[in-house]
Amino acid sequence: MDFEYSEKVQTLQARLRSYLQEVVLPSEAAIDQYYEDHHDHWGPAPHMAGLKAQAKERGLWNLFLPSSDLGAGLSNLEYAPLAELTGWSPQIAPEALNCSPPDTGNMELLHHYGTPEQREQWLKPLLAGDIRSCFSMTEPAVASSDANNIELRIAREGDHWVLDGRKWWSTAALRPDTKVAMVMGVTDPDAPTGSRHSIVLVPMGTPGMTVLRSTKVLGFDDRHEGGHGVIDFKNVRVPVENLLGPRGKGFAVAQARLGPGRIHHCMRLVGMAERAIAAMTSRAKSRVAFGKPLAEQGVVQQQIGDARVRLNAARLLVLRAAWRMDTAGNKEARHDIAAAKILVPQVVKKIVDDAIQIHGGGGLSQDTPLAALYAQARFLQIADGPDEVHYRSVALAELKTAPALKAE
Repeated sequence: MDFEYSEKVQTLQARLRSYLQEVVLPSEAAIDQYYEDHHDHWGPAPHMAGLKAQAKERGLWNLFLPSSDLGAGLSNLEYAPLAELTGWSPQIAPEALNCSPPDTGNMELLHHYGTPEQREQWLKPLLAGDIRSCFSMTEPAVASSDANNIELRIAREGDHWVLDGRKWWSTAALRPDTKVAMVMGVTDPDAPTGSRHSIVLVPMGTPGMTVLRSTKVLGFDDRHEGGHGVIDFKNVRVPVENLLGPRGKGFAVAQARLGPGRIHHCMRLVGMAERAIAAMTSRAKSRVAFGKPLAEQGVVQQQIGDARVRLNAARLLVLRAAWRMDTAGNKEARHDIAAAKILVPQVVKKIVDDAIQIHGGGGLSQDTPLAALYAQARFLQIADGPDEVHYRSVALAELKTAPALKAE
């Protein structure tokens, strides 16, 4: 690995830092106040339109897409430090740059698997930031950590697919600008494992499709994201042309978004931890207890030092996974991605927790972003596959490839 970022990336880093400092961070308080005043609003605050316009003007749009004709043409390794910067304001910056989940993964699926008609109808407006989308995979009635358990039925009836079942944790489902859901379900129940599931495109508002409510994350409703929808599908009919990718290959199609999605989460988490460290050190230098600043207390110094050591190590694991994706492909890098997905949320959760402790009662309040950062880190120990699944993946690879010790 070469740890030096290219001139192109350094230019984008500088441009993005300026954008965050001049535009995004100063907007946070006003956007937070908007949601305080509008408890029934799901989706972006009105301020977001201006933030998006400025991101486009500064050449900071669709940075996540490796395709140069659609995005910035960056590799995963090149995108990593930019995604990290957006983690400083995870509720605003990713969407302002059109680089927020679940749209990033959904755009990649449409780009790789969509028909020309599907790309024209859905990918084009997603790339422009005119609409949003959701991905409906997890189900409340089964252990979705084993995706083979997914049981929503997608039956072929003439020229239509008919969907019946319930999904949850469909992020962005309550946004009025979310126009399409990618729904995974069983199309071929008698087929072998791995060939039973498919993904279909379901326009929001299709008859029989009902968004029942949103689930909260440790008490946060995530209205800026459009919540996390619980969706009922009862005799929902869509044309057969709405199949996304090959029939029976839903798992393979989904992996095209889950691998990059997992590492993108880790990239942003590193930025979240950097903001927590910045808050931690600022607080330690300005707060006095027992006759001297917290920064001179040994226990606080240990917390700050531990935070820096752990975060630097976590960042290196993310960069290695990104580099492996670029050089060996997503499939070969899957265990590197799994390792990062395990370690980074754990490290960031600990750093944010220590930052909360140094802030005392203020760290528990809405007066800092720390509580929201903690909830996000904890959420990502489950989202996109719980830690236990990734530990299992890494362990099986190790058991298969580790050299056997020979007796002397």
